[in-house]
Amino acid sequence: MQNKSQKLSIREKIGYGLGDMASNLFFQVFILFLLYFYTDVFGISAVAAGTMFLVTRIWDAVNDPIMGAIADRTNTRWGKFRPYLLWFALPFGIAGVMMFTTPDFGPVGKLIYAYITYTLMMMVYTIVNVPYSALMGVITPSSTERTVVSSFRFVSAFIGMFIVQYSVLRMVEVFGGENEAVGWQRALMVLSGFAVILLVITFATTKERVQPPKGQKNSLKQDIADLSTNTPWLLIGGATVFQLTYLVIRGGSIMYYFEYFVQGQEITLFGNVYNFSFGQLVSAYMLSGTVVTILGAILTKWISSVFGKAGTYAGFLAISGISTAMVYALNPHNILALFALQLITSFAIGPVSVLQWAIYTDTADYSEWKKGRRATALIMAASLFTLKLGVALGGAILAWVLAGYGYKPNVQQSSQALQGIRMSMSFYPAMFAIAGAILMVFYPLNKTKMKTMEADLIERRKQNEQANQ
Repeated sequence: MQNKSQKLSIREKIGYGLGDMASNLFFQVFILFLLYFYTDVFGISAVAAGTMFLVTRIWDAVNDPIMGAIADRTNTRWGKFRPYLLWFALPFGIAGVMMFTTPDFGPVGKLIYAYITYTLMMMVYTIVNVPYSALMGVITPSSTERTVVSSFRFVSAFIGMFIVQYSVLRMVEVFGGENEAVGWQRALMVLSGFAVILLVITFATTKERVQPPKGQKNSLKQDIADLSTNTPWLLIGGATVFQLTYLVIRGGSIMYYFEYFVQGQEITLFGNVYNFSFGQLVSAYMLSGTVVTILGAILTKWISSVFGKAGTYAGFLAISGISTAMVYALNPHNILALFALQLITSFAIGPVSVLQWAIYTDTADYSEWKKGRRATALIMAASLFTLKLGVALGGAILAWVLAGYGYKPNVQQSSQALQGIRMSMSFYPAMFAIAGAILMVFYPLNKTKMKTMEADLIERRKQNEQANQ
């Protein structure tokens, strides 16, 4: 019977996780390199890029819930959500390549092209990721098992992050040579092809097991009304906006921080002197963080069993914010301290990222338990909107801060511009991390509440199945 609690096979957990690896191949490029690409390669101003990030969210506010409503109302022999991973895998890859293609246009033409391709990519990202995220809510009725699935998902995502951090700058250099724009386009071709393959594997290896209550009427108005009164969702949704704003400001600052503040250095290790370029240092910085983030993700089930999902999320987001703020105290030659803080911050981010989506699926259970209705995809669509809003706010804030402090691409920066870069790497993102942590202190779905809800829902589903036999 579809609603019985059951453990998933390792094959299915890995298969599901590969879908987020596919998305993260793009998402990490967005966080770490997109603003840098637009300002230093593509050739538009930081102000124009920041404004674009925010303006395009107006359309997302419409198309994200629309996609959720469409997915909830989709019925195929493959299920509601899995088919979109197959149907839109190739468009997803094509949109990614178009976004990182630099056309031979003037300033106005380039800006129009950037708006069109960025919006297109965000739309296809929605079409793929709303059903993908909703799939975790119906892959098993067990909240505990969903936390395990979420761990597999984010270990895969962080492997995708590792791939991006290790390979992108290298591919840009190898494929582009003196032409950096060509290097970016070809690097994204490689990542896009890999992402397409991973999404197809996710489609082929997963199964949907939880269905909406029998007889549920599909009213979008009622679904939205339910969402607006879902207090747990409102709290994790707000925390997500702050969390992603934090991650994007901090992540987007790394390239600028190393290129213009840390720069290339001679570093003594084990009695030997090594000459590192800024590119080598930034790659090592990112990769070291990813390794410990994966460790944090792997340990999430154990940590959350002690502190609870919300407690772990809030506590570790606060830790990451504090360690980020401490970066401001460092000078360019405090490399060991800089890397030590990176390890602390990155380890703390692991459980936060894992638990974020596991908590969202719990809010879908809460809606069904409280209202007798389930709209998993709409909840995930709204959740994806909060994520993309955080990404947009983070990108816009970083771009505007850099512009406000007088940043100019590809030149030696003024002391004021360097101050803006340092603040963007430390205090500015830290404020958003702390705000997100404070919100989750008030999250009401503790372990006891979740066990009660899960037992009630299993019994209700059992009764509904018996009544309809």
